[in-house]
Amino acid sequence: MIVILPVSLLTQDTAAAMLRSNGIGVQVNRYPAPASTALFSGDYIETQKDAVARIEASGSTADLNSETMVQFEGNELRLEHGSLSVNTSRGMQVKVGCLTVTPVNNTDWTHYDVVDLDGKVTVSALKSDVYIDARSKNPKDAKQSGHSDRIIVREGEQKSREEKCGAAYLKTPGAIAGKGAIMNSPWAIGAGVAGVGAALCFGLFCQNDDPASPTKP
Repeated sequence: MIVILPVSLLTQDTAAAMLRSNGIGVQVNRYPAPASTALFSGDYIETQKDAVARIEASGSTADLNSETMVQFEGNELRLEHGSLSVNTSRGMQVKVGCLTVTPVNNTDWTHYDVVDLDGKVTVSALKSDVYIDARSKNPKDAKQSGHSDRIIVREGEQKSREEKCGAAYLKTPGAIAGKGAIMNSPWAIGAGVAGVGAALCFGLFCQNDDPASPTKP
């Protein structure tokens, strides 16, 4: 009892967060997760298709969209694939490969989205500003450079960068069309539908009787 009791109490006290889900299509450390379960540093969370989950920690929440893989590391989330939305007053950060997304102000509420798809990382600042820091994959170089490769994403903006180390920042629109996970934005969906409709119209329905490349000048 002298040995077992302190260990059990320690386990309860070190639970750093709670994971909430509907209990379907969500796994923790490769095992199906119940509707509510404690998270510890190092735990691996995966949401399958059509499944979502929420991480609730002191002063922070993180909503995981479907088909997302995240490792929980206390006040840091390591995103391996997918997308998530962070709302924090404790400076919770997201690491994707050699990139780290950090709130500029660690005491005020910050809301930001991070999407990692096909090697491209997109960060949207929904409330307050965030930094994107790029580290060299060589630990010695990273230690010497500090935050030399840093950009800021202002509230209402989004910026993208390739996930791999040393890649250049990509050109992205300055303003966010709408809030929420950017890939699920109704604005983005509407723009895609309109683009497809325009292409179909041009290619099939909206031309006159003359061919696109007439033989006569």
